[in-house]
Formats: sequence, C-alpha cells, structure tokens
Amino acid sequence: MREQRLYYIDMKKSRTILKCIQFNADESFTLMFETALDIPLSSSEFKLVNFGCGYQEEEEKLSKHLTLYVFTSHTGYRKTFTVAPGSGGSQVTKDITFLNLDFYVAVYLPGHFFHLLNIQHPDLICHSLFLTGNHTMANVLPQSTLQSLSGSLVLDWGYGKLYRAALNPPFLLQLLGASRLDCERMAALHCLLACGREQQALEAQIIQWISENFSTCHSFDLIQEFIIASSYWSVCPETRNMDVLLQYSSVLTWNKEIPGITLVTEEIPLPLMKVRSLQGYWEKLNSNLEHVKYAMPPSRYTNGVVWREWHNLVSEEEAGKRRSTAYMRNILHNAVKVISDVEARHLEPRLTPVLQEEDPHQRLLMGLMVSELKDHLLRHLQGVKKKIIEQMAVDYTSKLLHLICCILETSWRKHNLDSWALRLDGRGSAAEFAVFHLMTRILEATSSLFLPLPPGFHTLHTILGVHCLPLHSLLHYIDNGVLFLTETAVTRLLKDLDNTEKNEKLKFSIIVRLPPLIGRKIYRLWDHPVSSIIISRNHVTRMLKNYKKQPWTSVINKSSLSIDFLPLNYLIEILTRLESSTQALNDLEGHDNVDAEFVEEAALKHTTVLLGL
Repeated sequence: MREQRLYYIDMKKSRTILKCIQFNADESFTLMFETALDIPLSSSEFKLVNFGCGYQEEEEKLSKHLTLYVFTSHTGYRKTFTVAPGSGGSQVTKDITFLNLDFYVAVYLPGHFFHLLNIQHPDLICHSLFLTGNHTMANVLPQSTLQSLSGSLVLDWGYGKLYRAALNPPFLLQLLGASRLDCERMAALHCLLACGREQQALEAQIIQWISENFSTCHSFDLIQEFIIASSYWSVCPETRNMDVLLQYSSVLTWNKEIPGITLVTEEIPLPLMKVRSLQGYWEKLNSNLEHVKYAMPPSRYTNGVVWREWHNLVSEEEAGKRRSTAYMRNILHNAVKVISDVEARHLEPRLTPVLQEEDPHQRLLMGLMVSELKDHLLRHLQGVKKKIIEQMAVDYTSKLLHLICCILETSWRKHNLDSWALRLDGRGSAAEFAVFHLMTRILEATSSLFLPLPPGFHTLHTILGVHCLPLHSLLHYIDNGVLFLTETAVTRLLKDLDNTEKNEKLKFSIIVRLPPLIGRKIYRLWDHPVSSIIISRNHVTRMLKNYKKQPWTSVINKSSLSIDFLPLNYLIEILTRLESSTQALNDLEGHDNVDAEFVEEAALKHTTVLLGL
C-alpha cells in the first residue's frame, strides 16, 4: 500500500486506549484515531521506532523494561526483530539505540551487539547481522543514551556531543575477508556496494578478494551476487524506487539461521470493539483498498524474456530466416553502444584477449537486453526522460560486462598470464587451469540469470579447455553446454594444430559437433580427408533433398579415378545429372565449390583409409 498503519494498545492506569497511527509516503505520520476499550488487558509495554522520522516519545512515558519493538518504514514492510544480548562479559546494560545510517538502521546495545538492519530491502534478512557477542567493536560507541537525528547524525545526551555516523569501507573489507558465515559475507558485500564513496577503487578491492575466494560461499553464488548488486547500485542513485524495478540480489529469500537475531511475523487478533465516529478514517481506508485492488505492483526486471527472444533469433538465423532490417539494426546498434561503453570504462591496456572478436551471438544478446530493459523502465518510470532511461539501460548492461571483464582481468594478472600464453603446443599450466576454473564459475553465474558475456569469452574459455582437459572431459563439457564452440576458436584449432594422430582425433571430434552454420565455413579450412568427407556428405544431402527417381540412362563421363563399383557409379551419375540442370546451379549458389567429381574422389580416399590400403 502507499501508506501503512500501526494499531496498538496503550495501557493507562484508568483505561485501555486503542490507537491508530498512519505513516505517509513522505515519512511523516498522523494519529488517525484513539478510542477507549472496555476490555481488561494484561500489562504490556512497547516503543515505536519509525525509520526516517526520528520520533521518540517523552522519556517519562517510556517503561524501564520494554518488551516489544515495532519497526516500520515507508516501503510498506513491517517486521519485528528480537535481538539476543549475546555472550559479552560487559556488565553495562542500556536501552537499545537505533541509528539511522541512510540505507541501514544500526541496532546498538553497548557492550553486547551492533546489528545493521537493511531498511531499503528488508526482505533480505541476510543483510542484518554484524558483530554479535563479545566483540571488541561493540564498545566503539558511547555508553550513554543516544538519539538518532536526520542525516545520519547521532546526539549523545549525556555529554552533549553530536556525531555523524557512517560505515567504514576499509573495516567492511576487513570484515568481508575475516567472516566465516555466509550471512555476514553477504551483509559486508552489500554494505560496501551501497555505502562506498569511491566506487571504482572499492570495486577493485572487492574483485581482488572474489578472484581468490569465489568458492568460499555455499549459500549463494558470490560472483553472481556481486555482479547483480554492483550493477544495481551503479544506476540506483539516479532514480528513486529502483528496488522494485531491478534485481538487487540473486537471493530472493534467506531461510538460514542468523546467530543473534530472530525475525517474527505474526498476526495478533484484536478484541471486538464498537467505534461510532472516526472522521476521515473510513474514507482513507476505502481509498487505499481500492488502490490495492486495481493497481498491480511493478515487477522486477529479469532477462528471461530476452533469452527466449535470443533463442528465436539464433534459430531463425540457422534456418536462413531473417527479421526486419530495422529491428536487427536497432538491436546491433544497442550492442555497439554497450561495447563502446565497456571499452571506455577500462582505461589501462587490457591483458585478456576479450572484446577482440565479433561474436554475433553475444552482441545480439546484449543488444536485446538493452532493448528489453529500456522498455521495462519506460513502462514504470513516469516523468523520466526517454533519453535518460535509454542511457540507464546501456549503463546497466555495460556495467555487467565490465565487472565480468574486471574479474577475469584480475585473475589473469594474478597468475601472470599474457595474450601469448595460449599456445597450442603443450599441456596447460596450473595458472591456465585456475583461470579456466574461474571462467567456468563465471559462466555458471551468468547462465542461470541469462546474462550476456563479453565477446571473445567463449573463444578464450574453449582454448583454455583444450589446454587443460583430457579429450573425453573436453567433449563432455562441449556436449553439456559448458564450452561453446565459436568460429574463431575452431579456426585457430584447425590452423595451429598439426595433423598428428592425437590432434586429428581432437579436430574430428570438434568438427562433428559444430552447428551447421559455422560448420559450412570451417570444413574447407582443414585440408584433410575427414573434412572432404563431411563436405561431400553435406553436398549429397543438399542435392538429393528433392530428388525424384527417373529411368536409368547412363550419361556419365568416367573420370580417371572411377572404378567399377556400381553403387558409387550410380550415385555419381545422379549427381552429374542434377548438376547439369539450371535449378541445381541456383540451389548451389553461395555454397562450397563441390561437384560430383569431388564427391567421388573423397569417397574413394575415405574407403582407402578405412581398408588400410
């Protein structure tokens, strides 16, 4: 709902009062009504904490022994957090203090604990825990009573001092490396990305840690989480309410236990009451109910639609079909903008051989992503200029690709590899295997979210796979979609590897797995009987596709290699007759320069090889 209400019972000495407070979109609140209940209730106490308003009841009205804290925010969530005091040895016990830190509220009990509650994304509870138990940092704030003010200001009543509270990125980085729980690692990661001021330098340090610890987390994919969260925060500050339009995490819910903090969501039945006159309350309630009834909340963007459209376009291309020129031109123009933006983000010379080839499939995917994301934002961001939204879509997509490049570049530099290290004349080194493993994890992270990869990624991944894997494992990776055969990678294999028995087996195993569209370009690059066989088979299949049997009339001119082998002679005669027709010549236009004589020579050479003659 646009607004939310809090109903609570205030225990007075003489009577029990039911009150209703409404919180508005501007983070202000209004007392809607209060009415006496003629019902005896047991004594209970509470404290109202409204994130963003800094509201605090008068001190004399608060009980010394609070039993319930109710947290509310203008985003529409309401949750109750119960915090364990921890195992600290401190004898100091003060009231819990709540500090407003922009995207977070710190829950602080001196000498015991210091928690961070994510109030912008409160459904991700895993962001909510730091420094539980007997931790030295628990005493970093004063022991006296504190009050949170606007603008991350904290007032120390006891000493009359005013503090500005802020998260410390160097300490968060230290915490990211020192934490042993996945919930703490995720919390540290998101706090760094949300609150970091020098984003580029901070991201470089995070990437350095991820490249060395990407297998550390078991509850979530660390690479995936970093890519999604960092891309979100790169465009979030520009426009409000982006959290309902873009993914800010790859983890939708966190169901694992977090030590020191418990979340309880429950419905409390209210006693039956009679209320005669509540001016303006029912009208406002009905208005909000109608709004909820007819208004659908905007959904977060996912790349699933892009992935389906991408598959359709690739399938149409392989079948020889093409979409309208204007449609394809727009998509490819988007891809050009993204690649240009990625190049502009990286100022130093690039070590990894990515972004150096066309890779039409990945360009198509990133172009579609920009187009779909732009349409999604246009539907829900009212009042924002179209050019700004278009640039946001380009920035978001290029940020994704830039982060992938940076992770790969960091690992490449760490293992002292260079672009000339990928020679195909030996086995892969330990450094190459480490980079191959990282690239496999990057591919796993992006595939489940249907995200594009930098052009050249698949080529590099395949070349490293040829280096590092035995043939049976390499083919298993290819057959299961872990390695993708690109035209550039296969061309390099055919040209750089000699025709030893081992390499011939590798080349043949890869050639037979090529998609038809790439295969027609690749086969003729390998001057080998196996390649001639494949070309001949494709030619015969194409020629005989619409063949209708006719009466036998021998018109064949025997070539010097022809022998008296009736099945082959019959096939060659049919091909010769078909090639002489005008229709056949039209069908062959644009294909390999193959004829019946080439087919005959290839068949005889293949037979000779099979017979060992």
